[in-house]
Amino acid sequence: MNRIILLRVVGICTATALALHAGMAFYGDLIRPNFRASDLFSGEIPPDKAKLAAAGGLASFSWDGDLLANYAAAMAADVLHRPSTEAGGRASDNKAAQGAVVAALKVSPIRPALWLTLGTLQAQAGEAVTPAVKMSYLTGSVPIDVAFSRVQIVTSSAAATDEEIKLLAQSDIRSALANRSRYEPLLIAAYVQATPQGKSLLLETTKVTDPKFNEIMRRY
Repeated sequence: MNRIILLRVVGICTATALALHAGMAFYGDLIRPNFRASDLFSGEIPPDKAKLAAAGGLASFSWDGDLLANYAAAMAADVLHRPSTEAGGRASDNKAAQGAVVAALKVSPIRPALWLTLGTLQAQAGEAVTPAVKMSYLTGSVPIDVAFSRVQIVTSSAAATDEEIKLLAQSDIRSALANRSRYEPLLIAAYVQATPQGKSLLLETTKVTDPKFNEIMRRY
């Protein structure tokens, strides 16, 4: 008799747990921000703060990789596109967004655009970006908008001194040159803002891939 009661209790607990999990998954689908890390680099507008707050409540104890990644990307976009007017507030918001990105990557690490999001936040905070940028290369391919944003991060930071990243970044630069009509002014702007190592990387790559554009770039 005791064994039957125990089995019933276990069955009820299991059914309750499954029902709660299904309910949380359904609620997560409803409130998940429709904003991915790649949207951050294509100029998409992040969700408003009310939607972020609703998603944040569930993200704090969720293991849904998509929910965590979308929430982290939306938080990062909010910090980067709608920064606080106070320096202390900007630093605090940046740290919170970095924490959300790291939490998402721990659950679902094969997200190259989200790794670049982490690097972008670190760059804004004046922190080392090389490890995060390298992971963005090693975890998969990205759309052209993300690839060009990665060029900007690499050429304006110490990441341009890393030999492995320099080799990987050449493919991003070539992708931008393949769409030269769109990215020519942006590549020139990246060159103007680049570190000496970043300028060398851009010049070395364009010299082989597009000598005419290389000559244009050297005028700046």
